[in-house]
Parts: sequence; C-alpha cells; structure tokens
Amino acid sequence: MQKSENEISPDPKKGSVSRRDLLKIAGGLAVTAGLTQFISLNSLASTIKEAEVNPDGVKWGMLIDINKCIGCNYCTYACQAINNLSDDMLYNVVTTETTQNGTEFFLSRPCMQCAEAPCVHVCPVEATYYREDGIVSMDYDRCIGCRYCQVACPYDARVFNWHDPIEKSELSPTFGLQEVPNRQRGVVEKCHFCSHRIDDGLERGLTPGVDPQATPACVVACPTGARVFGDLNHPESPISKARDEARVTLRLREELSTEPRVYYIPPDSAYKSPFKGE
Repeated sequence: MQKSENEISPDPKKGSVSRRDLLKIAGGLAVTAGLTQFISLNSLASTIKEAEVNPDGVKWGMLIDINKCIGCNYCTYACQAINNLSDDMLYNVVTTETTQNGTEFFLSRPCMQCAEAPCVHVCPVEATYYREDGIVSMDYDRCIGCRYCQVACPYDARVFNWHDPIEKSELSPTFGLQEVPNRQRGVVEKCHFCSHRIDDGLERGLTPGVDPQATPACVVACPTGARVFGDLNHPESPISKARDEARVTLRLREELSTEPRVYYIPPDSAYKSPFKGE
C-alpha cells in the first residue's frame, strides 16, 4: 500500500538519512527561509544565457487540434507506459472544457515547453534547463525536490514523485514498453517531448514528427491524428504545414509571455453563434 503525502518517512531499514535525503531536506528549508534573491541573481542569469543558445536551430513544437480530440486518453496512456508512471503521476492530462456558447470539448495538456519557462527561472540548482532544441528538460540527479518549479509552472504540468518507482505500468505493454529509466523518489517530473526518441531517431537518420520511432509517444498513439509534431523553424515540417493550413492557432495563457511551444487549433464551435441563422 502506497504511503500518502503526509506519511513519507526515511526507510527504517537503512538506519540513517542519506546524503540525497539531506539535500532534499535542505532544499525544503531553503523554501521557507527564502531563496528568492539567490535565484533571481544566479539561476535567472544562466537561464537567459541558455535561452540564447542556437536561436535559429531546431526548435521542436507540438500542435493539438481540439476538433479532432475525442478524449480517449490514448496520449496519456502511452505516456504512462513508456515513462513507467503510476496512475497518480500524469505528464499529460486530458480535461473536459466548455466554450462560451456551451459546447463541450476535450483539452489535452502536456508540458508547454516554454521558451521563457518560469520553472527554469526559479530552479536553484539548475536541475531544470533548456536543451539547445528548446525542450525544457530535467536532470534528476541534481533535483533536490524543493518543488519551486512545480509552484512556478502556470500550466500545472509538473508532478512530484512521492514514492519509489513502480515495477511496471499497468498500461504496459498495451500502450507501449518502458523506454525511460525510473526516477528516484523525491524529485519533480514532467513531460520531455520524448527527447530520448528524438535523439535516438536523429542519430539513425529519422525525422521527428514524420517517423514514429523518432516522434513523441503521445503523437504516435493518437488514433485521430489530433497531434502534430515537428521543427517550428523548418517551413516544411509537419507542424509548420499544419499551422499554415489552420484558420487560427492559439497558445494557453499567452498573456504570461511564457512563449509556449505547444499550439492549439481551437474548437470550431467557438466561432459559431448560439443563435440560429447566424
């Protein structure tokens, strides 16, 4: 039986607190003590430097057509299977929303992979960082579990790992086999656009967004083609073509200037008048 959030304690069999546990405790104390000034002066400076790396290179992005999403949760299940996630840890969440005229639709929400990511700005140990291809990634060995990033994320796209890794996801092998090593208890986890698939695919001469083996599992698993992936800086990539063909695309909470790299085609019903004949 899994322990609840308030029941987590050191393993009595180990007899002592490990160095990692001490780091996590120190990180928690730092939150209450106030580490804001340190973060703003150090982490923010390195963040800006990283954000300027290779601005004209590959920038991976995702487009989700809400009109095609049927709420099947296959994207979530595939993500759970390859990342070996327990049911209480979801990198991708599908919710039911309603337009202003009362029409329901499904909203699938992975990590937005922001170009100006608040989670990167606040991390005191640089465990969250930008890759040169724009993906916001995690170094789990550096993470001290302070959860600054989780609080800072305006999209609720991060989950804290409260328990030891499970042996195998119940969704495996139906929705895929585990492809990512297990993470230790006490770290914050997130969607990473299946960067391991991207890297491996590029080494083999495959094209992410075109070849399934090099494309995020959620995109491959979608039965209706609601998700499109590719290089935002390449005009012939699948996502660039899809954006060009769409009547309009939007991003969640654009007013925050986080510059998300996940785009949406809004529901057609949002443009239809609730009054007959209009």
